[in-house]
Amino acid sequence: MLNIHHEPNTNILMTTAVNKLSQDDYDRFIPLAESIIEEHGKLRWYFEMEDFDGWTLEALWSDAKFDFKHHDDFEKIAMVGRKDWMDWMTQLMKPFTSADIRFFELEAQAEARKWIKA
Repeated sequence: MLNIHHEPNTNILMTTAVNKLSQDDYDRFIPLAESIIEEHGKLRWYFEMEDFDGWTLEALWSDAKFDFKHHDDFEKIAMVGRKDWMDWMTQLMKPFTSADIRFFELEAQAEARKWIKA
């Protein structure tokens, strides 16, 4: 499940992934993210992984297509989660974006939120 919050009048999108992400999650996420990109030019994305178990195959494909299409549309990405996900996610994200990506442990949520807004 993906909990989604858009900071009003900004290019900041805050999400928390819990358990496994599904196509329904991307059906909600993608239109909102694309509207923010259209309005602001670039997206700042706070992506927190809480008890994250990955993606369904269909959701992973939607994620890859979205990331490829919007390679240059991310300004910053704050990835917050367990250390064991960080190395894997680094390798996954790098080819799909030119954004400034930073990783934060779950205990550093406040620092990550501050960084994504700066």
